[in-house]
Amino acid sequence: MNFQKPPGDFFFIPSATEEEISREKRKARELRASQWWKNKKGEGRCHYCGNIFSPRELTMDHLVPLIRGGKSVKANLVPACAECNAKKKYMLPIEWEEYMENLKNTDK
Repeated sequence: MNFQKPPGDFFFIPSATEEEISREKRKARELRASQWWKNKKGEGRCHYCGNIFSPRELTMDHLVPLIRGGKSVKANLVPACAECNAKKKYMLPIEWEEYMENLKNTDK
């Protein structure tokens, strides 16, 4: 079994096979070419930090990562700036919220 370590102090066992991940990545590529995604990116706002970027600077992120069982469906895809996307990696939304809350508390 291949164990992954996302940012934070925990490990998880991937809940998707390589075949499932490959299939979902293909679906994501198809959605990336859609007018729906162009409109989402065109808004220019990172889902996580809320900052405004040019659409070219935004990437497609899965709220629930593929390796954690997420799917490439509109409800699971959001535009994210490169910095947030890199920090989030394999985190679930609740883990991301906890991570951000810890950062806020550290800054105090």
